Amino acid sequence: MPEATATFLGLSAPLWQALWLTVKLSTLTALILGVVGLPLAHWLNTTRWRGAFIAETLVTLPLVLPPTVIGFYLLVALSPTHPPGSWWLHLTGGTLVFSFTGLVIASVLYSLPFAVQPFQAALRGVPHELLDAARASGASPLRTFLRVHIPLARHGLLAGLTLGFAHTLGEFGVVLMIGGGLPGQTKVASIALYDEVQALNYDQAHAYAALLLVVSFVLLLAVTLLQRRRLDN
Repeated sequence: MPEATATFLGLSAPLWQALWLTVKLSTLTALILGVVGLPLAHWLNTTRWRGAFIAETLVTLPLVLPPTVIGFYLLVALSPTHPPGSWWLHLTGGTLVFSFTGLVIASVLYSLPFAVQPFQAALRGVPHELLDAARASGASPLRTFLRVHIPLARHGLLAGLTLGFAHTLGEFGVVLMIGGGLPGQTKVASIALYDEVQALNYDQAHAYAALLLVVSFVLLLAVTLLQRRRLDN
């Protein structure tokens, strides 16, 4: 690889590779959170099941549990000796631990409350009168949800997706437990930064940390602006 590319913006090629892998992981996680978390948030907001508080507590649990605790239990569950890890091994011949697929699963579970809670708040913020008017006009519940509820809550939903993306960007404990740190496969930005510090490469670590700080600030700024826009509307 040419030297100019290997040290682009003062960062080595492996660090850029780790950053690209992190962006890929964060994007996939955010997309899955949208597909899974949005229906889940709607169900938690509308269900009359008495045990719904248990489901909501489980969804919220990653907010208070140490990442290493979640990472350990995910490591056990995704290992080839326990389902669903053993099921995956039987179906594909590969393992979920120390794989990018395992990182995606772990990231979705770990970032779930960071998307679901903003989703719930955004959906609750839509006036019931507008939803009732759509149903009174003959729209089915699904059509009302897709054509009325989601568009009116879009700023809050985008904030939830952005927050889920940003949270995945900064993961460390969970991805370290599940993925280890295989270059090009599971070595994400936070692990790459830790390795640079461990190797006493402080110049590279400082440049990399500054880049991640800027990216995180921009993402959180976007979340703040989206939430303010939702409140203004």
